[in-house]
Amino acid sequence: MKKLLYLLALLPTVLLAQSGKVFDNLSFPSKILKGDRKFAIYLPPDYESSQRSYPVLYLLHGGGDDQTGWVQFGEVQNITDKAIAEGKATPMIIVMPDANTGQRGYANDVKNEWRYEDFFFQELMPYVEKTYRIKKDKHYRAVAGLSMGGGGSFTYALHHPELFAAACPLSAATGPLTLEDTKAYLEQRNNLNGTAAEIEAYYKRQSVLELIKAMPDDQKKAVRWYIDIGDDDFLFEGNSLVHIAMRKKEIPHEFRIHDGGHTWTYWRAALPTVLAFVSDSFHQY
Repeated sequence: MKKLLYLLALLPTVLLAQSGKVFDNLSFPSKILKGDRKFAIYLPPDYESSQRSYPVLYLLHGGGDDQTGWVQFGEVQNITDKAIAEGKATPMIIVMPDANTGQRGYANDVKNEWRYEDFFFQELMPYVEKTYRIKKDKHYRAVAGLSMGGGGSFTYALHHPELFAAACPLSAATGPLTLEDTKAYLEQRNNLNGTAAEIEAYYKRQSVLELIKAMPDDQKKAVRWYIDIGDDDFLFEGNSLVHIAMRKKEIPHEFRIHDGGHTWTYWRAALPTVLAFVSDSFHQY
């Protein structure tokens, strides 16, 4: 009886030890963006008790949120802890950068004066992969995100298929569908100040359809794709067109349509599947 009571007394400690940790107000200096940049990070339950290195998921927030979006509204800690505990996801580190300070978005601007994408690859990734025990091989790196961050997931994996094993755009902004759409978008943001050549280059760099069209044949299987969109989402058309373009190009991918709209309820429900999908990518086939 005493032994049973002792074990019961230890149970809260055991359960506590099974929780990961989230830090949502970290920062480091960026030369490219000329200032400190914030990020949040999830560390898996056994991070402090082990010496191993972990795969990494870069999880990108949507427009209007910052590095705390997936922490506060997406419940990333509880959802990831549960997926790991149930064996549906492998222990991983999740990095959530802030793309809402200075200028909003994950792209370099038209004139390459605000270079967020360069910051991501040249400063953020090297910094976190040096600071934390992160495996640095492509096979242990994935990117996912919602809405604006879904667009970032698309473009980052399409620009750098050599760096990511998997990409999971959720309810993604798929970029301008035409060059005229690009001009209208830039004018709306008071950013139509590039030359015609610069605007066309921006369009080809940020349009997911254009990037898919330009994909070399030997890159078709470089990244495992999971694309998810709600049937009531206002971004449904762009995602459907991307799915059709990938089918025509014979690019393997998963395309899922579920009941729902452009909401955190939808994205919280989608996250466990994303964690399972990227975990499969981190394993040997």
